[in-house]
Formats: sequence, C-alpha cells, structure tokens
Amino acid sequence: QVQLVESGGGLVQPGGSLRLSCTASGMIYSIANMGWYRQTSDKERELVATAMSNTNTHYGDSVKGRFTISRDDAKNTVWLQMNNLKAEDTAVYYCHAEVRSGIRYNPYWGQGTQVTVSS
Repeated sequence: QVQLVESGGGLVQPGGSLRLSCTASGMIYSIANMGWYRQTSDKERELVATAMSNTNTHYGDSVKGRFTISRDDAKNTVWLQMNNLKAEDTAVYYCHAEVRSGIRYNPYWGQGTQVTVSS
C-alpha cells in the first residue's frame, strides 16, 4: 500500500508565497511522474505542475513563471514552491504520483490541502 501525505497549505495574502510538500510512504520501488493538481468547486481539476525529474518538469499555463516544482527521490517527496500568489490560485491542491511497488506503476492521490489566497 502507498499513501501520499500533503502539508503546507494555508492562508496567504496576494503576492505572497507558500510551499507545499508531499511525501509518499509504503512499499515503493520507484516513482515516475509526481506532482500537483488543483480543484475548485466551479472548475475541473487541473494540472499545476509535474516532474519526472528535477530537469524534466511541466507547468500549467496559469502558473508558469510563478511556481516551481522539485523532488527528492531519496525521500519520496515532491515540493511546490508558489510565489506571487493570486486570488485565482485558491483551490484544494492534490498531490499525485505514479508509484512502482512491483512490476507496474500505479497512480495515487493525496487527500488534498487547502490553499487560500486572500487579503
């Protein structure tokens, strides 16, 4: 079994910064793609940022230039550094990972962490 646990969400002012963390635990051989998605009540869940490695990353258009994703495979952890936050960044952020426990990779989701950007 694999579990993803997120932390770092909270309330921040517009223009401020926040850093999210997600750590995978359990029977893990390796992790392929790992990253973050977000969702509000009136929008579909959207990609924020993913990383196959620290040199192979992908960002959603709305966060490019403001967010940075990084990972440490030795710790099975991925971070999302969010700078210059805007009100429209308010959402529940979900960690996602493709985890290999045996032969194949399987997708896992965290429970989500609330990020609220407001003055």
